[in-house]
Amino acid sequence: MRPRIAIPLPHSLDQEYAERAIPQYERAVALSDGEPVRIPLNLGREELRKLVGGCHGFLLPGSKADVDPAKFEAERSPHTAASDQHREAVDKLLLENAYYAGKPVLGICYGLQSLNVFRGGSLIQHIPDFLPEDSRTRVNHDAGRKVAVAHEVVLERDSRLVEILYGHSRRSGAEQPKLPVNSSHHQSADAIGEGLRIVARCPDDGIIEALEGKDASHFVLAVQWHPERSVDEDEASRAILRAFVQAASR
Repeated sequence: MRPRIAIPLPHSLDQEYAERAIPQYERAVALSDGEPVRIPLNLGREELRKLVGGCHGFLLPGSKADVDPAKFEAERSPHTAASDQHREAVDKLLLENAYYAGKPVLGICYGLQSLNVFRGGSLIQHIPDFLPEDSRTRVNHDAGRKVAVAHEVVLERDSRLVEILYGHSRRSGAEQPKLPVNSSHHQSADAIGEGLRIVARCPDDGIIEALEGKDASHFVLAVQWHPERSVDEDEASRAILRAFVQAASR
């Protein structure tokens, strides 16, 4: 039996955007031998709990929303997009279930930010405002889906992510491994949530690009880029999705 992977709709208020965005996540899961389960954002709590309880892993997708800064006790930046309370509530319930039952989590873009805030971390609300002036234009993190490779990320050699991408052989050596990635975000993790660790950064400006759980027995991985967009042509993207689905199958 293929593992059932819950994927919440990306957005509750812009249905056209949500319906356009979610199929690429569903397709990526299906290509990785998982069964995608679309999670509506308008279900009652008990109906949602029942649906989520029958799933083996949770993929938190991107969104055009930004996490409510009040969740990490910050004033709202003028660049911060409107929050989506329904999406935030569904993500919270999924993550509660994941941490209670040890179910795998894969966060993508907004999904990384949602995970980090859930674990008590905070966010940079607008990357250009955070960076020193001389590094603001080195990388366009909001390059968009039409730019196949926006920049590289440098990976921590002792991470689960490196093991997924390269195996044990890349854990040694003088240089840290690098990975070319796409990019469609204007926010990123700042203070890191409990039980998470930084496993990738952009070498040009230091922006955090991936987090993972410290507990080796619980698959928790979040990347700031979009592997679901590049599964057809990129082995690294396929490896991330495969590892997540395989963890759910166990």
